[in-house]
Amino acid sequence: MIKAILIRCAPVLMGVFILPLTSLSQAKWINVDSDYGPLPSTVQVCKTNDSLDGKPFIAYYFKAPLKDKALGFTADTTFHRRFTPKEFYNKNAQPLAVVNCTFFNFDKHQNLNLVIKDGKLVAHNIHTIPMRGKDTFQYRHPLAGAIGIDKKGNADVAWTITDSSKRFAYASQVPVTKPIKDSLLKASSKYLKENSNAFSGDSSIGFSKLHFKKWKMQTAVGGGPVLVQDGHIKITNDEEMKFAGKAINDKHPRTAMGYTKDGYLIILVIQGRFPGIAEGATLVQEAKILIDLGCIEALNLDGGGSSCLLINGKETIKPSDKGEERPVPSVFLIKVIAQK
Repeated sequence: MIKAILIRCAPVLMGVFILPLTSLSQAKWINVDSDYGPLPSTVQVCKTNDSLDGKPFIAYYFKAPLKDKALGFTADTTFHRRFTPKEFYNKNAQPLAVVNCTFFNFDKHQNLNLVIKDGKLVAHNIHTIPMRGKDTFQYRHPLAGAIGIDKKGNADVAWTITDSSKRFAYASQVPVTKPIKDSLLKASSKYLKENSNAFSGDSSIGFSKLHFKKWKMQTAVGGGPVLVQDGHIKITNDEEMKFAGKAINDKHPRTAMGYTKDGYLIILVIQGRFPGIAEGATLVQEAKILIDLGCIEALNLDGGGSSCLLINGKETIKPSDKGEERPVPSVFLIKVIAQK
C-alpha cells in the first residue's frame, strides 16, 4: 500500500517529486503541465507510472485552488441521453477540465446520483435498492455520498438525500450505519428524514448526529462510496451499498475527488484493465493515494469504463472501453473565467 504523503507536485529541478510508494519502491509524481498547457499558474497536473503492489500502475491528478476567482467550478448533465467527455468539452465552450462523475443506468441513461448546477438540483439520488432471494418484495434505502462546493469556495463531502419535489438536497455530516429496510418502492426525503433514527441501528446515536440540513451547494456531484473522512481511510461502502461482496478489493479504473485542508480540489483518475500496462487500484488503495495527496475528505465516483479526465481537451488516462471514451450523463467541469 502507498506510504507517502504528497501535498503538492510542482515543477522542480528535473521536474520530479520522488516519494516512497512502499517500503521497497518509490512513486515518482511527475509534473506534466507542459503536456496540457496553456494552464493557469495556480493549477497543476501530475502523473505517475510507478508500480503499485508490484503491479503496473498509471494515475494522474489535477490540483486547483477552490477560492481562485479566476476559476469556475460547475457541472453539466443531460436528460435521458449520454455524451462522451469530449462532447461535453465542446458543448461547454472547451473548459479547462472535464471529468466523469455520477453512476448511471445504461437503459434509461439516467443519473443515479445528484448533480447540482448553479445552485439548482438537476439530478437526483436513487434511494431504493431491491433485495433478492426471499426478500424480493423488500427494499433498502441507502444515502449516497456527494462532494459539493459552495459560493465561497468551501468544499464538503457528505451523505445526501434528494427528492424531486424538493428544491434542495439534504445532507448529513456522519454516515448512516444501517439503511432502512421496508416494502416501500419509493422513499421520499420526508420519509427518510422522519426515519433517520432507523438508519443508525444504534439508539445511542440518535437524531442529533443524523440531523439532515439543507445542503446549499453551488456545484455538487454524487457518487460513492465516501473514501476519506477527517484525513483517514473510512470507506462507507456498506452504508451506501455501492459494491457487493469482495468487489471493494477488486482493482479497476477509478475516478475520485477530494479536497485538502489548505483549500485545494484534487481530481484523481487511475487507469486500469490494461494487463501488464495499468491494472487499476482497489478502493482502499485509491483512498490511501488521496490521503497522500493531502485530502481530508474524498469521494469515489463512477469508475471502470467511465473513468476519464480531460485537461484542455486532452486525455490523461486511457479509457478502458477499447480505449474510447464512454458516453456518460453528467460531468464535473472547471472553467477559466479570468486569466491571471
